[in-house]
Amino acid sequence: MEALGMVLAMGAVIIFCRALPFLFFSRNGEKGSASGRLIGFVEKIVPPVAMTVLTFNILGASFKTDLMDGFLVLCASAATAVLHLWKSNFLISILGGTAVYMILCRLL
Repeated sequence: MEALGMVLAMGAVIIFCRALPFLFFSRNGEKGSASGRLIGFVEKIVPPVAMTVLTFNILGASFKTDLMDGFLVLCASAATAVLHLWKSNFLISILGGTAVYMILCRLL
């Protein structure tokens, strides 16, 4: 009986998580409405925050395990930033940073 309750609770959470984007991104939210302002805020703030958290997470984890690996990740992150500032293209900067990391791993 306890397992059935847990399965139903997990199922409700999964359905809610799947339905939540449709509730937020419905066409009923106009630009001036509260939901429209919330979506604008989320679109503007969440991507840079997520990228910052991921960047610090990988830099911290790589320096904890091995100093050389941390140096490689730092160089690849710098190359990614420089490429993005230069070309302003996410695909080029991500692929370029990955290529720098892989080349440095092979050479060093």
